[in-house]
Amino acid sequence: MEIKKLPKSKVEFKLVIAWNDWKVFLDEASKKISKEIKIEGFRPGKAPKKIVEQKVGKEVILNTAAEEAIKKNYPQKVKELNLDTIGSPEIDIIKLEEQVDLEFVVVASVMPEVELKKYKDEVSKLNKAFANEKTEIALEDILKELEKIAKSRAKLVTVRREAKKEDSIIIDFEVRKDGILIEGGLAKDHNLILGSEVFIPGFEDHLLGMKEGEEKNFELKFPKEYHEKNLAGGLAQFKVVIKLVQEREVPVINDEFAKSLGNFKDLEELKKNIEEGIKKEQEFRRQEKRRGEMMEILISKVELSDELPEILVHEEVHKMLHELESQIQQMGMSLADYVGQLGKTVDDLEKDWVPQAQKRIKAALALEKIIKEKEIKISSEEIEEAMNKTLQFYKDEKDAKDKIDMKRLFDYTNGILKNEEAFKMLEKM
Repeated sequence: MEIKKLPKSKVEFKLVIAWNDWKVFLDEASKKISKEIKIEGFRPGKAPKKIVEQKVGKEVILNTAAEEAIKKNYPQKVKELNLDTIGSPEIDIIKLEEQVDLEFVVVASVMPEVELKKYKDEVSKLNKAFANEKTEIALEDILKELEKIAKSRAKLVTVRREAKKEDSIIIDFEVRKDGILIEGGLAKDHNLILGSEVFIPGFEDHLLGMKEGEEKNFELKFPKEYHEKNLAGGLAQFKVVIKLVQEREVPVINDEFAKSLGNFKDLEELKKNIEEGIKKEQEFRRQEKRRGEMMEILISKVELSDELPEILVHEEVHKMLHELESQIQQMGMSLADYVGQLGKTVDDLEKDWVPQAQKRIKAALALEKIIKEKEIKISSEEIEEAMNKTLQFYKDEKDAKDKIDMKRLFDYTNGILKNEEAFKMLEKM
């Protein structure tokens, strides 16, 4: 069977289903349709083909049969031809009749062949450069971390003075535009830490110096890039009442403070623990940086027999969009609002991200090539152990197993562990 190569990693081939096989699909299609429609005088699925044809039309039976014939024969033919196809194929039926063979032309996207040029010398050089790097932890970094911990343990103490930065205040407020209350513009007993800058610029400045029980009215302009377009750049009227002012009483950093945190006998032991934590964080960042540079080397060594299939790039771009959308939703925004602030559309973003998507695909292909060449395999026990760690994050592990596609999780975990083994091997070069 002739396979015609098309541009952009596509192939075209003709598929013929002999009449003897084709008529079986026609009979099955007729039975299927007769089960789905009511035909007077016949039980479901028992009406003769001619009667079904009179009821729904010959074309419906032909199309239903062709759909099933393609669904069954296409995967078999792909396997016979040893094609690594991606996504759904384009099908063009060229002969759809009774008493003759069913003929159709298939256009499918296929994975190009991947070659990885010599990379060991460059990876080895990178590893040596990282091995020679010295990491030092400054006392200043340890003290900064100590201060953060102390501030997180601060107690709130009510004060009868003017509010200042870092105070925690409780407020009631109203926001109006042209005298009309905006959506979400009314709040009672709202907690705010002065200096957190969670409101629009200038809002907190008006509250500095106010005391408990005071009321203040003022006007502010919303930023031009504000995510709600009906408010962006517009003037709004604010009414704020301070109901409570509390200062944060930070504990003194000493041996007693260290003991209060748990298993520390004194401040020195706490400092050593913090130093270890900073060291681990630095090591993690160094490893991430090294692996990032390692991937750049591997990407540059990838040679493809053809372009990356458009469908694969399209899927990767959509995966990137989904990742961005998840991050934005955690910030309380929608993807449309975020993209609007950039002065772009989602389509613009998709086009901009094509080169990055192509790089991500090449990175994955490079790792796949190494995993295959080095015959990296992960045992079922290791995969299941890693899966169980993932499932522990869910409150009800049994319920999670019922809801999660365990086969998909198994394959995903297997891929992650294989990639990790590939990186460990590269880091030893």
